[in-house]
Amino acid sequence: MSFFRHNSNLEANAGVAGGANSGRHSPANRLVGVDLARGLAVFGMYAAHVGPSPREGGVTGFILELAHGRSSALFAFLAGFSLVLIIGRVPKTAQAGRQAQIKVVIRALILLSLGMLLQETGTPVRVVLSYYGLCFLLVLPLYRLDSFALAAIALSTALVFPQLRFLINAVMDKGMDQPLITLLISGWYPAVTWIPFMIAGMAVARLNLTKMITHQWLATAGIALAVFGYGGSALALHYVPGVAQTITAQGGKVGDLWWSDAGGFNSWMAFGDEAVWLWVASPHSETTFSILGNTGVALLVLAISLAVSDTRLRALTAPIATVGSMSLTAYVLHIGGIWVLQPGSSSLYLLGFLLAISAFAMLWRRAFGRGPLEALMGGAANLSRCVP
Repeated sequence: MSFFRHNSNLEANAGVAGGANSGRHSPANRLVGVDLARGLAVFGMYAAHVGPSPREGGVTGFILELAHGRSSALFAFLAGFSLVLIIGRVPKTAQAGRQAQIKVVIRALILLSLGMLLQETGTPVRVVLSYYGLCFLLVLPLYRLDSFALAAIALSTALVFPQLRFLINAVMDKGMDQPLITLLISGWYPAVTWIPFMIAGMAVARLNLTKMITHQWLATAGIALAVFGYGGSALALHYVPGVAQTITAQGGKVGDLWWSDAGGFNSWMAFGDEAVWLWVASPHSETTFSILGNTGVALLVLAISLAVSDTRLRALTAPIATVGSMSLTAYVLHIGGIWVLQPGSSSLYLLGFLLAISAFAMLWRRAFGRGPLEALMGGAANLSRCVP
């Protein structure tokens, strides 16, 4: 997950910046753009966990529905981005390379442990940190690959792993509740269907994002993937023989399942083992269509965030970007807030949470710089310097 922000050499992110008229954006602005995307993911997570139900309809309901599932997918996508920032745009070798890999492992283990601890609070939030920690460990061996190879693997895993997970779940003992099985296959954010997001983020991080043309290509790819994912699901749900009838008979809403959790939360895992549920694209369905559509949204959000970071809108979005720069802290604080306050789900609660985390992030950043949990994680990761 992009819950840690690596602040080392800017060249690891961006490449050489050109002048204002060269079609390039400064590395610093690019970092702000990534933080803005991260902040939007945080806000989306808050909306999903504290905001009113999307079923209230209207514009508010539509916006809140967009936050469900897609914000966590954006986190996973940016997590892969962060991994490359740690390893280096040009992968480090020798001692530096070993130390960078150990940094990733340390951070992954911290996320695994912290996620399990937060889940014990008993809040209704399905904590994502442990799943992301495992994903870091699974994708780390790919760190030397270039953007093309990573994109090919991301697409391949998106096409194959959801079907593989379905087959495994179909034959697996439903009573099996081992932590590793849960994190890898049967949990709410199973690693086998979330690593495509992370690998896609790694692929994008290998690109030269200082060029505006790259932003345009990212936006185009994002739109195409979103249309293929959500549109392909919509067509399949309505025109593949027997799909609509089976899903409707099990309580699903075909008109919503191509994009919304409202049509059947957790999709086929909530209703049965029938393969027809693999055609849906609702955010938590863990299907190929869902992964493609959510990856498209992540690409589009990043492209827009990068573009905004190089305009005067950058000042207006600064509070969101600041929250994004300390996203682990923001995530843990909102779990703590839900645990202590036990708020209901309403627009007022959501507004209060968003204002509180924005004010905290701006004040902390001004006084101390790096977020508190980010600083602690960075300090722990520095133990990698002991590696010869």
